Amino acid sequence: MTRTVHGVCHHDCPDTCGWTVTVDDGPAGPVATKLRGNPEHPFSQGELCPKVNRLLDKVYAPHRLLHPLRRVGPKGSGEFEQVSWDTALAEIGARLTAIVAEHGGEAILPYGSAGNQSLLATGGIGPRLFHVLGASRQIAALCGPTVGAGVAMTNGTGMCANPTDLEHSQLILIWGTNTKLTNRHLWPWIERARSRGARIVVIDPLRTATAAEADWFLQPLPGTDIALMLAMMHVIIRDGLHDADYVEQHTLGFDELAAHVAEFTAEWAAAETGLAAADIERLAHEYASTRPAAIRTLIGAEHHEQGAMLYRTMACLPALTGAWRDLGGGLFRSTGVWQEELVDWAALTRPDLARGTVRDLNMSRLGDVLLNEDPSVQALVLWAANPMVTVPNTEAIRRGLERDDLFMVAHEQFLTDTVRYADYILPAATQIESVDVTLAWGHLWLGWNEPAIEPPGEAVSNTEFFRRLAAAMGLTEPALFDDDLTLLRQALPTVDLDALRRDGWLRVPFPESGTPWAEGGFPTASGRAEFASAALEALGQPRLPTYVPSSEGPRSELRERFPLQLMTPKHHQRFLNSSYSHMPRHSGAEGTPFVELDPADAAARGLADGDLARVFNDRGAIEVPVRITDRVRAGVAIVPWGWWRDQHSNGASANSLTNDTLTDWGGGVAFFDTLVDVERA
Repeated sequence: MTRTVHGVCHHDCPDTCGWTVTVDDGPAGPVATKLRGNPEHPFSQGELCPKVNRLLDKVYAPHRLLHPLRRVGPKGSGEFEQVSWDTALAEIGARLTAIVAEHGGEAILPYGSAGNQSLLATGGIGPRLFHVLGASRQIAALCGPTVGAGVAMTNGTGMCANPTDLEHSQLILIWGTNTKLTNRHLWPWIERARSRGARIVVIDPLRTATAAEADWFLQPLPGTDIALMLAMMHVIIRDGLHDADYVEQHTLGFDELAAHVAEFTAEWAAAETGLAAADIERLAHEYASTRPAAIRTLIGAEHHEQGAMLYRTMACLPALTGAWRDLGGGLFRSTGVWQEELVDWAALTRPDLARGTVRDLNMSRLGDVLLNEDPSVQALVLWAANPMVTVPNTEAIRRGLERDDLFMVAHEQFLTDTVRYADYILPAATQIESVDVTLAWGHLWLGWNEPAIEPPGEAVSNTEFFRRLAAAMGLTEPALFDDDLTLLRQALPTVDLDALRRDGWLRVPFPESGTPWAEGGFPTASGRAEFASAALEALGQPRLPTYVPSSEGPRSELRERFPLQLMTPKHHQRFLNSSYSHMPRHSGAEGTPFVELDPADAAARGLADGDLARVFNDRGAIEVPVRITDRVRAGVAIVPWGWWRDQHSNGASANSLTNDTLTDWGGGVAFFDTLVDVERA
């Protein structure tokens, strides 16, 4: 018998596509034979990306982990032996219990990330267990929260307009995001706007696939976006192009802002950004004089020391011009906040189970945490994460994971660069083997994921893993053993789960006008968009939008030794963070890692296209072939990330080079404030 099962993508992507899985129920049990986009899904409309189209390759990969493993070789060697679940759990439970008894619960660090962004995979039993143990609390801010924290200092919240309303725009500034590659299902709405006369302007340090489709492409130096925005505000106010009525009725601190930006001329910004002053003037005029005018951004530009300030400044632009008045106007970033209003996070994660205060440890500085935290981390419990590839300053992480006294347990599907250092690996289920609900942060539809098949081998879902771990530690708190449907009912108290399961998706509440602040009403202390922020001042940050060059950026003294600004963008169509790069049909199509240079920078180093080069700084070094293109500016080097250690000659990766300095606020990290040099290998 053949049947069709509806589900939803779980990946770290704004599109959260709907899919269907074709299952054959044969004598040996159910087998998934096809996975395709669901044509009825209101956003993805039947299309999946090249990654997820081959999800079944991962499900049935011959090198998938299907049984518990115990390390028998040196850490990092990848040498393991198969053991039973009972043996693994008994030994893990005993070791973790002993660590808690000797060092306290805070000696345990839980580490989960975006390998699966569904509610149960990220929440569920895991947070409850770590609350009961008194474990250290992970600050999960590697990507995304810094943007919301920045926008909130102007608007009072990180929520923004509905991205599909971009079809009503007449000018769309796509700022620091590669929509055609990383948000591909939104592009049809942008094309509809263009068919109605809209102009598309792309602002990005890299000439991306999206930039190639733009009517106008502006290529500022990395990390100088705030300077460009301040100059735009200077021009808009100087030339009387701001919406005086909207500013008077719905904003706070305009006079302070006007005095503040008076010195930030287009000529000043040109020197900082590398753009022509005439282009800065033109951009300001076009943005302020076109209605509706939209800014579309995502998370990439947050990866600078001033990442939160960048988005706080960006959020001032639509308030200054009154762009929020118009359907298709305003700032378009994430819809996740709208969906999170449906989730009772306290009921799902149960912070009330915690006993006493616990310390916060930032996932973005894992190397520093493992090497220098006092009291030290004695145990690392890892799931849905591969920090040896995805987190900056990889070589520090490697040294931390090599500690003889660090006990590490991982729940994983494959032998990743990170779990090679684990003492025990427990096999994890995939999305098509688990029930879950997934929030979207790029559209307005909450999605239900129905399991299509049973997990193969001895793999289990994240929630079942943590239930078993709790039992192995002898814990008896009833909340640690709730089943998955009970967890979902607790997490979504106002949602009709039966209807969601039947229909597959639910449109979340959103203002029908499509413009949340057309009439003001910002959820700030003043009720207005705040050009001047007392809340920021209380944090020790400037109350007004302020540009501070990065300490490892274009004006750094370190440039004398490392003159190239490194960016590590998502370049691949077939990788998603560190997922899929280990799959032959994906990695083969993407080729090998590389460094991309401007012709002048390559010539100055005697490098030709295809030469093997060494990219290096004080953190580490990688050896990769050179690509010489016109996509990058002089002074900038591009090394896309996502490849694993075996795809690099020295076992390092792009993040062996990157900066783990934290952002100004919001907890993010300055990946793109990284300086390197390149030489012939």
